[in-house]
Amino acid sequence: MSKKPLHTFHIPVMGLAYTIDSPIRVAQFGISSVVSIADDDLIEKMRNFYSTKFNFPYEEISQKFQDYRAERITSYLNLVDKIVKQKFDNFKTELAESKTAVENYIAMLPNSSDIKKGFQNLLEDGISFKENIQSYIESHLSAGLIDVNIMTKLDKDNFDKNEQLPIEFNDAHAALRGFANSNLESSVVLSAGMNPRLFSYFENFPDFFPNQNNELKKKIILKVSDFRSAMIQGNFLAKKGLWVSEYRIESGLNCGGHAFATDGLLLGPILEEFKQKRDQLIQSAHELMIKVLQQKQLHTPENPLPLKITVQGGVGTAEEHEFLLENYKVDSVGWGSPFLLVPEATSVDKATRELLINATEKDLYLSHISPLGVPFNTLRGTTNEILKQKRIEQNKAGSSCPKKFLALSKEYDPQGICTASKKFQDLKLEELEIVKDTMSTPVFEKTKFAITEKSCLCVGLANAAYLENDIQIKGQAQGVVICPGPNMAYFDQEVSLSDMLGHIYGNKSIIRTDNRPNVFVKELKMYVDYFRNEIDTISGDITNSQLKKWNTFKANILEGIEYYQTLLSPSSYFAADIYKIKNDFDFYKLELAAIKIPTLALV
Repeated sequence: MSKKPLHTFHIPVMGLAYTIDSPIRVAQFGISSVVSIADDDLIEKMRNFYSTKFNFPYEEISQKFQDYRAERITSYLNLVDKIVKQKFDNFKTELAESKTAVENYIAMLPNSSDIKKGFQNLLEDGISFKENIQSYIESHLSAGLIDVNIMTKLDKDNFDKNEQLPIEFNDAHAALRGFANSNLESSVVLSAGMNPRLFSYFENFPDFFPNQNNELKKKIILKVSDFRSAMIQGNFLAKKGLWVSEYRIESGLNCGGHAFATDGLLLGPILEEFKQKRDQLIQSAHELMIKVLQQKQLHTPENPLPLKITVQGGVGTAEEHEFLLENYKVDSVGWGSPFLLVPEATSVDKATRELLINATEKDLYLSHISPLGVPFNTLRGTTNEILKQKRIEQNKAGSSCPKKFLALSKEYDPQGICTASKKFQDLKLEELEIVKDTMSTPVFEKTKFAITEKSCLCVGLANAAYLENDIQIKGQAQGVVICPGPNMAYFDQEVSLSDMLGHIYGNKSIIRTDNRPNVFVKELKMYVDYFRNEIDTISGDITNSQLKKWNTFKANILEGIEYYQTLLSPSSYFAADIYKIKNDFDFYKLELAAIKIPTLALV
């Protein structure tokens, strides 16, 4: 029987490198975190690094291996699992032998934790402590989970010379196989929407189906932005006999990395719908799943398997954390960007961490640098931005594209080219030069900028781990890309892990500014700004479907504001700021009303 989680928060995946080794750093304290398994080259180098550090044998898995991508991922995850278990055993021994270690540890636990109270009772009775501490530790403590992330859209076809390899050698398929073949008992977080071929591939791995004890060795977590998409994806998997163990709701805009805006649906109303319809989500999937398990002649649970609802995106205070847990009955709250300032938890080079510390609201912005064509939260002044601009000025725009994980455009090559690559940008700029005389100078410059602003995320999002660990970086200099959420602006100092946990649980505050907006207000502002930008930058003909989408978007935001105003009126939460929060809602309501949607007649 699995033990109750020690913490009410988790560390979500960040970039390719920022949480690549977070379990090794924090899992012994019961903190769960998510490792990206997109970049097998980074993973192989980190396996070499940690094998050396912990004296484990290392044998390189080169690209000459037929299934090198999956094998690299499996080997790294098995190594992380081994190291975490070793560190957890050492930590338990330390707790059993030192009251000071226990005192330091319980300071990191939630104040409401029964385990914390149990430790405190043992400490108060000296004799009982010595007699019972070992058994108490063994029966109550568990290491944090080593979860992994697969971005479903990063499923590039792969080729051997000019011959396309079978689908199972696609990037995301190979990553899933790497996780499925590992020793881990944890979850894969699927982000960026539905990939039917990838979802169907899960059926090949027995660990994703319930055993005779109704347990899943490996679980599926879906990162979603609204209830409808959760229901669709969950039922799709259920029709394969697969159970979604957790729906991880993320704010569409108030998050790090790629931002998938909803149709104006705000986080509070989304969470409310999950709260109200949780049973519907469970029953629908259970009924579909058991039919398929019976057809497959696999073990069929009588009752629905456990299901968690978690949330992340822009949370920054203990009060916001507690409100989400209490009001929406979520099982855990994700804290991402603030942990970039915790060297004990994340892999960030010193120069980039310093840039984060000094970042203000205007430095954190929603960019179009991602080759995926999806808005991407990032930071001004990174080394990647500086190097990219230098190449543009030298008429050498674009990346050498050594990894090709985002080589998904088939406009010029059936094998795919990345839109951040020099090859792609050269072709685009040549086409632009041909039609240059038909354009005004502002339009030409704007079009040119749209081509050259794409960044090499594959290298840029991995480099921080190399820099921090003194691992040699080969090839063209790309610098570092970092992808914090806008919440980063209100955290301005490097902090220890214990201080960050103290902040999360309300025992101290590490925020030194008094101008941080409430999490719901911040997201609302981002949606109003996003909507205004959508209207202001429209070009070409406006269609009925576009008008319908805008009207729906605006109506959903207005409904969200009404929801918050009703929700917070009787609430005891946010009492110190309630007048400001209500004024902010009124202000953005007026801002939204002032944004006029064009009509077909005007066009």
